[in-house]
Amino acid sequence: MATPWIAPSILSADFARLGDEVDAVIAAGADLVHFDVMDNHYVPNLTVGPLVCEALHKHGVKVPIDVHLMVRPVDRIVPDFAAAGAGYITFHPEASEHIDRTIELIREHGCRPGLAFNPATPLDYLDYTLEKLDLVLVMSVNPGFGGQKFIPSALCKLEQVRKRIEASGREVRLEIDGGVKVENIQSIARAGADTFVAGSAIFGSPDYAATLRAMREQITRK
Repeated sequence: MATPWIAPSILSADFARLGDEVDAVIAAGADLVHFDVMDNHYVPNLTVGPLVCEALHKHGVKVPIDVHLMVRPVDRIVPDFAAAGAGYITFHPEASEHIDRTIELIREHGCRPGLAFNPATPLDYLDYTLEKLDLVLVMSVNPGFGGQKFIPSALCKLEQVRKRIEASGREVRLEIDGGVKVENIQSIARAGADTFVAGSAIFGSPDYAATLRAMREQITRK
């Protein structure tokens, strides 16, 4: 399994101090910066777009920007985020008319493609896409808002995706997003995740570095 990565979600950061917040979590040991994009259409919330991603990129973010697109349609905005400095671009199969085409579009623009699965979305899409993906994202909350409670059935889903990845023989990141905390990250790692998105658990803590250390200690105890 790949080296564990922790990806603080800027959705829970102080947007009035976003550059400083991102600098702080990277200094504290973050491996990625998770960038949630919501359109008030595919999900019931509106967040940030390519201009903010570009601003962070120009600010000098030293780790990959992990863009999670919760938008429909998705293809129109992929080139904008690629140009804005995204490293990974992940989308939901329900948001694309042609999933294979969207995956290829992301790769053509120099980014690593990922596919995201909502709590009730079946994994059948992976039958035809896993060989082309660099990341699979399992949502452990329903997308749209930060600070939600972890849905336990996501653990079973992680186990199923991990089996598929191992059977494929490819290096594919398995990411979890939603309700990840120090208290449950060990069980999440045991289920097969290697990339952990955490928002309020990190940005809501008084010491980002201490929280990240505590998370890593729990992951390595699996």
